[in-house]
Amino acid sequence: MEPVLVDARGYSCPQPVIMVRKALGQLNQGPLRVLVDGATSRDNVTRLAQREGLSVESQATADGGFELLLTR
Repeated sequence: MEPVLVDARGYSCPQPVIMVRKALGQLNQGPLRVLVDGATSRDNVTRLAQREGLSVESQATADGGFELLLTR
């Protein structure tokens, strides 16, 4: 299954967390791919995902941001 994409680059906290929370509410199954600009957004989205019982994989991107893959 292709991951749903949430592109939160260019948004400051708490907006990326709000965007991810909304996407998770609309997502029954399957992965969620999240793009963020910085470490603070990465950390906040990771905390949200972990509270929701999701697994998180994170990697740095070439533009200095981060890509997160959230899975159930």
